[in-house]
Amino acid sequence: MRNIAVILAGGTGVRAGEGKPKQFRLLPNGKTVLQTCVDAFEGQVDAICVVIHPDYLEEARAMLENDRIMLVPGGKERWESSWNALRALEDVEDVNVLIHDAARPFVSARIIGDVCRALESHEAVTVAVPATDTLYRVENNCIAEIPQRASFMRAQTPQAFRLSLIRKAYEIALQDPKGICVTDDCGIVKHYMPNVPIYIVDGEETNKKLTYKEDFD
Repeated sequence: MRNIAVILAGGTGVRAGEGKPKQFRLLPNGKTVLQTCVDAFEGQVDAICVVIHPDYLEEARAMLENDRIMLVPGGKERWESSWNALRALEDVEDVNVLIHDAARPFVSARIIGDVCRALESHEAVTVAVPATDTLYRVENNCIAEIPQRASFMRAQTPQAFRLSLIRKAYEIALQDPKGICVTDDCGIVKHYMPNVPIYIVDGEETNKKLTYKEDFD
C-alpha cells in the first residue's frame, strides 16, 4: 500500500518563545524546523501532506517550494488538524497515513522505514521509547502512587494507520457527546476502537520534540 506522511505544523508554538510559530524557526543546518521535517520524509513515503496554521499557509508554500506537497489548513486543536488532513485525503484510494509532529524534525530514516514495514502487517502503529524517570500519579499536588516504570513508554511520532481505520475512528469520535479529549491519534483509536491493537516501533531519544526555548538552545 502507498504511504502518505501527514506533518502536523498547525500550532503557534507559544511555549518556544520568539513570537513566531516554532516550525518556522531556523536550525543550525540553515533550514527551518518544518523544512528539516519534510526532508526527513522525502524519498521515504509516496506523498506528503503538511497541515499548517491558516495564517501561515502562503509562507509555508513559498518556503517549501514544492508543488507535490499538499498544504491543508490546521485547526485549533491537534485532533482537528489531523481530521482536516484526513478529510483532504477523502478522494484518495485507501492508503497508510503516517501522522507526524513537525516539532520532531530529527526523526530518522530507520524509524520511518520500520513504521512503514510494520504497516504491512498491522493496522495501527506508533513509536515510543522506554520511560527512564520515576513516574508519579498525583492527587491534590501529592504523590498518590508510584507505578512501576517498566510498564510505561514515552510516546513519539509518527503514529501510523490504515486510512480507512483512522478515518472511521474519527467519525465515531465526532459523535461523542462529551467531546474529544484525547491528546493524539493513537488516543483516538484506543478510546473509540479499543479492540484494534496498536503495534509499537522502537523510537530514539534523538526523535525529540522541540517544545520550549531551552530545547532550541
